[in-house]
This record gives sequence, C-alpha cells and structure tokens, in this order.
Amino acid sequence: MGFLLEYGEKVEGYEVRVLNEREARAAAAILFVGAFLGLTNGVMLQTALFSKYFVTFFAIDFSIRIINSRYAPSLMLGRFFVQNQTPEYVGAEQKRFAWILGTILAWPMFYYLVIHFEPNPIKVFVCLICMALLFFEAAFSICLGCKIFNLIKKEKATHCPGGVCEIRTKDEVQKFNPLQKVVLIVTVVAIFYGTYAYFTKTPDRTIFVQKMKELLLPQSVLDEMEYERDMAEFDNDDDF
Repeated sequence: MGFLLEYGEKVEGYEVRVLNEREARAAAAILFVGAFLGLTNGVMLQTALFSKYFVTFFAIDFSIRIINSRYAPSLMLGRFFVQNQTPEYVGAEQKRFAWILGTILAWPMFYYLVIHFEPNPIKVFVCLICMALLFFEAAFSICLGCKIFNLIKKEKATHCPGGVCEIRTKDEVQKFNPLQKVVLIVTVVAIFYGTYAYFTKTPDRTIFVQKMKELLLPQSVLDEMEYERDMAEFDNDDDF
C-alpha cells in the first residue's frame, strides 16, 4: 500500500510531499503538441487516426499519474528534457487532484473517439478545453485544477506553481499602469474578435469550420448562408 499512499517525493526543507513542476510543464507541452497534431490532422486530412492514438496515450498516461507519477510516460519524457535544470518543487497533493480531473475528461473522450466513434461539436469543445489547460500549464505554469483544489479543501494547499498559494504582495514589475491596462484590454478584445471573425467568415472547406460556425452563429444566419450557397451552385450549373 505504500506504493499508493506515499505519493510524491520527500524533499528536505518541504513539509509536504512534492513534485518537480519543471518536468510537469515539459510534459504538458509535449501533450499539447500531440493534441494539436491530432486536431490539425482531423481538420486538414479529415482523419481521426492520430487523435485515437493520442487520446489512448493521454488516458493511460493520466491514469498512471494519479497512481504513481514516477512512472507516467509523459512525465519521464519531460524529465529527460529538463534533467539539467534546477527543480521547482510544488505540492504533490494538488497536482494529483488536477490530474484526476484530467483523467475524468480523458476516459469519456477515449470511449467516444476510440471505442465508439461519435465526433460532435461538444466533444471537439472538450478537446479544445484540454488543449487550453495543457497550454496554460506549459506556457504560464497556471494549474486550474490546483485552484479548484484550494476552493474545495479546508486546509489550503502550499507550494503551488509560481507560489500563488502563498499570501504575498505583487512587486511593481508585476503590476499594470493605466496605459498598460488599456493596451491589454484592446489586445484581448482583438484576439477574441479575430477568432470569431476567422471561424465565421472562413469558407466551409472543412468539417471543423462548419461545426464552429454552427456553434457561433444563430440559426437564421446559417439558413441564409445555406440559401446563398444553393443559389450560387444554381447560377454555376452548366445546364442552365
């Protein structure tokens, strides 16, 4: 039972068991690349074969993580790439909780993409959420599961990524002046508008774009677009 109960590593100077955040972030980056390749294969080549292999690996990997993270394949790959960097220790308990949430998402996706293939916009949206979580952990060391852990547990977690669990004040370099706030808001609005405009104005050449339009546009607009396509096909018909 010690194999299961003693989760994480005992490191001198830390009162709780910890994990190396550097290898966790590296592993998140590796998984993000796999998810991105699966998505682009589905959009560009109209095949889910790569995604089926990736989701299988993802589900198994996260299941191993919550049992004993020492033997999770993606974490060992991450360790290989960052083995010469100084470890950044974070609490193992909250990371395990975050990976349990990932496992809960992974196995239904495994069923609907591998066992009983039923792609639809909701499942694509879940995949995009997983990709976003992986990206935020890899790029910004933001662990959403760790934040949820702190909300539901009476005893707050310690040693979170970036030290966000510890009470502290921000340094001046971490704050935004009024002009910076304006620039930041404009940038965020531009990103959201650009994403919306891209998916709603791009020609329907892939199933992915079609599904995104179904999610973002009202039915009246979709009906009008379909009518315009039908009329264009009618005008281009050589028989008339």
